[in-house]
Amino acid sequence: MSPEKQSLTFLHIAVLLFGGTALFAKLIGLNALDITVYRTAIAAVALTAFLILTKQAIRLRQLRDYGIAIMLGIVVGLHWVTYFAGMQMAGITIGIIAFFTYPVMTVFMEPLFSKRLPHLQDVFIAIMVLLGIYLLVPEANLGNQVTLGIVTGVFSGFLFALRNILQKRYFVGYSGPQTMLYQALVASIMLCAFIEVPINQVAENDLYLLLLVGVVFTAAPHAFFAASLRHLSAKTAGLISCLQPLYASFFAFLLLNEHITLTTLIGGTLVISGAFFETYLVNKQAKATK
Repeated sequence: MSPEKQSLTFLHIAVLLFGGTALFAKLIGLNALDITVYRTAIAAVALTAFLILTKQAIRLRQLRDYGIAIMLGIVVGLHWVTYFAGMQMAGITIGIIAFFTYPVMTVFMEPLFSKRLPHLQDVFIAIMVLLGIYLLVPEANLGNQVTLGIVTGVFSGFLFALRNILQKRYFVGYSGPQTMLYQALVASIMLCAFIEVPINQVAENDLYLLLLVGVVFTAAPHAFFAASLRHLSAKTAGLISCLQPLYASFFAFLLLNEHITLTTLIGGTLVISGAFFETYLVNKQAKATK
């Protein structure tokens, strides 16, 4: 299997598992920050064990890379907190759609690093995505729980896009598990001082769910996703990731009985279509210039 095909396989596995991650915002009886701290700590332990068992390097090659790892860990830690918070406030389906503005933000943000302006088509697609978000918002009031959840989800998408771009530019030389080990470790250490429920007070059922989300739905998919970026662009990752809201909505309907309204369906279609077409067009242009 070629490196590109292997990366594509890794990406599809990651997106499927990411779709299931959102469920734990509702299944675990903790706030978003506590869930983030515990899942990242568990993920860090799991990734360390994996690297030791497979005899892969744990230490980074340069002192400078530790600074980059800390920066990425801070960004991804904030992303995870806002991701779960958005789901808890707006629900799985709406929360994941709000978060999924990130592929469009990626296309706008990447040119800033190379000092280029976005294309006109990017502006039109961004307007379409904004219209989709507008349809999702029940009222223009941050006091409304769903509205606040949507804003939080969009901010989480911005942080995720920023993490992907920074990782692609400055940290792509490391394996997926090694990359995610440092990000999970930094995120856990950064947020652990703000825990509301100590580990000895966490319900037994929640402990099992935290183990599941930490190992299967955090360590594994983020390692696969990071590994895929070694041979795929951030935009390609965004294109394939357009399947994530479909997976999340299906899981939420199946396990949590969350129903989708017509307005949510229309708004979600606009957001996901915008993300899909934006990343598709960018990849098509990239191939044409080769």
